[in-house]
Amino acid sequence: MAEAEGGPDMVSLRELARRLVADGVVERITHQRVSQLAKEDPDFPPTVPVGRSRAVDYRAAVPYFRTRTSRQGQRTDLKGRPPKAAE
Repeated sequence: MAEAEGGPDMVSLRELARRLVADGVVERITHQRVSQLAKEDPDFPPTVPVGRSRAVDYRAAVPYFRTRTSRQGQRTDLKGRPPKAAE
């Protein structure tokens, strides 16, 4: 992990996924999932464009992933639908 001194430790979303696993912050995560969270979760740390990619400060991302509740296998496509009426 980077030193706490100095400026931000900017990494691509792909590198973020790799480092989170390597540093034991999460058991496993893909860069696709990190990208999805960056787009959809308003609590995700700010990202900046770098060419055609996006970068995030690793030091800001670690607390986000340490406190995030994983919902593996949850059916998000059904979220918000009213329950079916009994016939």
